[in-house]
Amino acid sequence: MQSGLEDVVAAETVLSDVDGLNGRLIIRGASLDDLAGQRFEAIVTRLFGGFFEGLPDTDGLAAALGDARAKVFANVAAADRQLLQLGPVEAVRALTARLADGDDLPTALDLLAAAAVFTPAVLRLREGKPAIPPDPHLAHSADVLRMLTGAMPAPASAKALDTYLTTVSDHGLNASTFAARVVASTQAGLTSAVLAAISALKGPLHGGAPGPVLDMLDAIGTPEQAEGWLDGALDRGERLMGFGHRVYRVRDPRADALKTAVRTMVAEGAVDPARVKLAEGVEAAALAILKRRKPDRSLDTNVEFYTALLLEALGFPRDAFTAVFAMGRTAGWIAHAREQVLGGRLIRPQSVYVGPRPQQAA
Repeated sequence: MQSGLEDVVAAETVLSDVDGLNGRLIIRGASLDDLAGQRFEAIVTRLFGGFFEGLPDTDGLAAALGDARAKVFANVAAADRQLLQLGPVEAVRALTARLADGDDLPTALDLLAAAAVFTPAVLRLREGKPAIPPDPHLAHSADVLRMLTGAMPAPASAKALDTYLTTVSDHGLNASTFAARVVASTQAGLTSAVLAAISALKGPLHGGAPGPVLDMLDAIGTPEQAEGWLDGALDRGERLMGFGHRVYRVRDPRADALKTAVRTMVAEGAVDPARVKLAEGVEAAALAILKRRKPDRSLDTNVEFYTALLLEALGFPRDAFTAVFAMGRTAGWIAHAREQVLGGRLIRPQSVYVGPRPQQAA
């Protein structure tokens, strides 16, 4: 039996295929390379197709999602001092728990709106600033950034957030998605499934890597110091953040999409080019060192490396990166939950008992 359910097939899905050997990600029949430039509302429409009655086209869904953002904002009033002392993802989870359970499209849209509204609200409130209500007439990503900063974002910034949310929207049967499917299989409802998924995502082995990438870049300082710093980290037995993935044996395709988005932001003046130059220097040095020191392992750039640069440039603090990830992945969680309910059974795997046996009477 493989530890961690490695190579165990737990579901059949039409949603996404992660080809780790060839570095490909397919979402409902389309390559991530073709989807990364689309707005987030389009990937939601793709993922939700066939799982909800009355699902509108992308423009209709965008309008309904705008209304959902306005609706869930009322829950921000519950963000008291005690809640704001929590980490951002825990605060978002607590506010999301106020939403009613259900399995219909309005419930799904409320959940999709939740992280997008609650994350910027929590970040502003903990700094003593008022939360900014949503503008339901704006595109989803543009409204998220407006609620965060109080100003309309540059087109390049809104497009970069669209790229990020689309890129992380679904990725096979990862830990949080599996948690969502397990809860959904009990018919507990979409809110319960999403709360379970957020709880799994909160764990540092699943959703906590992008922030430490920036810590590493800050510690290195300049591209010229990269090789010595990275060698020293490996000598101390430390992991190089942003490199290697449990599934991919070649470069993570999501890293390429996000790197392209970051470069576009540089071209339009939305990110410091020196920061990107440092990151690219560290990436090149890390890949060379890992190839030299660990030739028997495939340790390439993963999604977290350029996620860190992109979210930093958009103005999100490091401790909120997991909450921003949830903004995008909620679309996949909901789609998997609906797929499980409509076509699956209660998930009830077996375990192998390896404990002591009771003593038999003589």
